[in-house]
Amino acid sequence: MLNENYRILVMKKNVMKKSLLLLFGLWVAGVAGAAERPNILLIAIDDLNDWVGCLNGHPDTRTPNIDRLASRGTLFSNAHCQAPICNPSRTSIMSGKRPSSTGIYDNSPNTALLPGFFERHLSMPRHFAANGYKTMTVGKIYHSSKLPKNDFEASGSPLSQTNELDKPVQEDFDKGVVSLWDFGPQHYPEEKFNDHVVADWSIEQLKQRQDRPFFLALGFYRPHTPFFSPTRIYNDPELSKGVQLPPVKENDLSEISEYAKKLAYSSHPPKHAWFEKEGKKRWEMAVRSYLACIRWTDEQVGRVLDALEAGPHGENTIIVLYSDHGFHLGEKRRWAKWTLWERSTRVPLIVSLPDGRAKGVCHRPVELLSIYPTLVELCGLSKNPGLEGASLAPLLADTDAEWPHAAITTYLQNNHSIRTEDWRYIRYADGSEELYDHRIDSNEWNNLAGDEQFSETIERLRGYLPEHNSERQPLNPTEEAMKIKKRAERKASRGK
Repeated sequence: MLNENYRILVMKKNVMKKSLLLLFGLWVAGVAGAAERPNILLIAIDDLNDWVGCLNGHPDTRTPNIDRLASRGTLFSNAHCQAPICNPSRTSIMSGKRPSSTGIYDNSPNTALLPGFFERHLSMPRHFAANGYKTMTVGKIYHSSKLPKNDFEASGSPLSQTNELDKPVQEDFDKGVVSLWDFGPQHYPEEKFNDHVVADWSIEQLKQRQDRPFFLALGFYRPHTPFFSPTRIYNDPELSKGVQLPPVKENDLSEISEYAKKLAYSSHPPKHAWFEKEGKKRWEMAVRSYLACIRWTDEQVGRVLDALEAGPHGENTIIVLYSDHGFHLGEKRRWAKWTLWERSTRVPLIVSLPDGRAKGVCHRPVELLSIYPTLVELCGLSKNPGLEGASLAPLLADTDAEWPHAAITTYLQNNHSIRTEDWRYIRYADGSEELYDHRIDSNEWNNLAGDEQFSETIERLRGYLPEHNSERQPLNPTEEAMKIKKRAERKASRGK
């Protein structure tokens, strides 16, 4: 009797799934044939790891606006970037191609400045424009906020990570100059903060009736370094009473190869030992500053969502919110990104359809590479055969749908991470490997790659590795000259 009841329950569940898929398919088909296609609101956030409320990433984080977007859409709890660094990640999102296909592995060459790159690899806004959309942007969508020529029809004023009103906070940094690695509160009017300006411009567009469907891409800068937020946010009583520091294992890197250690090392941020000085006060202040930046950005997200809901486009706009990659705040004794571990690769990803047609939490491993083909399918656009990602439409219809894909992250040539629901497998260019079981080791402290009992698992995960690894795209002469100049300046500074 028990088996018969179970069989009936399974049958009912399968019927329900098929009904959901059919309804979702009918909606997509209706969109494809409709005179008025849905608008797109693309919200990019810079350097935001999984410290958002709906992902339970940190006990002291507060993101009520991102959380409410997640509650009305599909939250992908196991989403990962294609590269743990800005330029290749954003290039991949906007081109629909993997770094291993384009040869864009680093912050240079800046693809927004490469002539013809986004014609050869048709960018998302160009594809939407070719299908009759008005394309608009503000803030940071491409690396360094540079825009490829003719990529958008309208754009707000170019901004950057820093603001001319920013003042240095940490005394260790050089001679009163604002360092990219500084952190703490800033005291000028909130409406002059760059992300407030980005939200203002976006709100103005959302208030206006448009003569055709629009594709609006806006990019918030925080919590990218420097971790500067308004004083009001930084002094929030919940943050003032103290914050929880990330867990760190002292000998965490003892089980990985020398090549992996070298790849993960960066001379840019201060070493973790610097943050541990003075009884970890700097570490606590930096974490508090990062959390404050998240709260500040969440407020701006809320302002934009409120404007959309109150305006003429609230009932016909697809919203996608994502971060370009994660960020270490002491985990594995590292700061910033540039690694193939969970802290660098895992990102928030939310897709919200009009009227909350697709709600839920999906635990399947997905990639930011999927944003482009998903929106093409949802909007009924002409196909772009060059796209390499898988559309998320099946998971929007059913969060438990069959999903044969893994999330692949690449850092520099021939270094890849494979993330499934249970495992992270890393293969480096020198052949060294790492394997972590996320069912029992979410911190990735126990490398299982050398254990014979996991050889079959490793062999299976190797099957996801990219077959082709393009040569690195060469720098253009201007960027090469700038890189040489900066290298000389750093060398001269160290010699003082």
